[in-house]
Amino acid sequence: MKPKYILYGLAPVLVIAGAAAYHRGQRNAELSRQQVVKDSGELSVTLAQVEQRTFRPTIAFTGTLLAVNRAELKAEVAGRVTRVLVQEGDTVRAGALLSTQDEDDLALALRAAEAQASQAKADRDRAETLLAKKSITKQSAQQAETSWQTADSQAGMAQVRLKKAKIVSPFEGQVARRNIQPGDVLAPGQPAFEVVDNRKMEIQADLPAAALSLVKPGQTIRFRVAGFNAPFDGKLTQVSPSLGQDGRTLKVRMEVPNPDRLLKSGLFVDGEILGDGQQTLPALPATLVKAQGREGKVFVAKDGVAREVAITVGSEQDGWRAVQGLQTGDRVVAEGRDLVNEGAKLRIVASTDGRK
Repeated sequence: MKPKYILYGLAPVLVIAGAAAYHRGQRNAELSRQQVVKDSGELSVTLAQVEQRTFRPTIAFTGTLLAVNRAELKAEVAGRVTRVLVQEGDTVRAGALLSTQDEDDLALALRAAEAQASQAKADRDRAETLLAKKSITKQSAQQAETSWQTADSQAGMAQVRLKKAKIVSPFEGQVARRNIQPGDVLAPGQPAFEVVDNRKMEIQADLPAAALSLVKPGQTIRFRVAGFNAPFDGKLTQVSPSLGQDGRTLKVRMEVPNPDRLLKSGLFVDGEILGDGQQTLPALPATLVKAQGREGKVFVAKDGVAREVAITVGSEQDGWRAVQGLQTGDRVVAEGRDLVNEGAKLRIVASTDGRK
């Protein structure tokens, strides 16, 4: 029985040795293949075929994002800045105090004016009592009335000056710009702050006159912003009832919800208005298209060689982007495209059309 036990003990060893030999063989084959590719100067790539896809018609636009609610706050009265309570980037509520000017002096002036008005009122009331008893002339009573009205008006003006010396936020938002420091002497009309509410943005753009019959309020817009991989959507809200003075441009306004405040005022956007109907165009998967704005480039495989082709791309729709500059059936380098350059020899590993 001993030989039987020996055979059983050797079986696992033989299996492991066989597996190791198999993997060595596979690895050596792969290394040999890579050496052949290296010696021949070929790059291993996969290809994607340009396909016909259905898209909604689009009208291109460019513009700048702006907050719908934005305000440049200016000094209303002359005076020295005594306090600044916010920094740029701070979030503020509606009515929040941003800065004050000469607040102690103006508060003191208001108290003095209110005291004078109170005394003038008391004198007016006493004069009316004395006039009823015919102890003073009607003219004296009228003078007391005039003095009270003047003092009361001055107290009101002092109150207005104190209020105007306080700059407050007109709505909830963020401080986009702060132009003043404590100690600065401001003149009426001098800019002090800019406050924006980025939760709702707008884009104003000029379209060619030919777009007049294609656009209408309610249409979806889609645009891209530098620094973000995914596109953003919004709505066309207003279309000008007339063309510009040059007779060639049409002004439109679009709104973009931005509840997370990812987008900022001043960002440049490049986008499209999605029109009605459908059209069939050459297209590539959006993941294969790298473009700056609308301009990009791809490498097309021709006779086993990479040829660089400049393309113009549309916005992403259902994971695809329309491309101009390519024909349906062209085969574009997909995997490996970052290693390819003009004229490179290609070893096609796989292709969406099944050819190699």
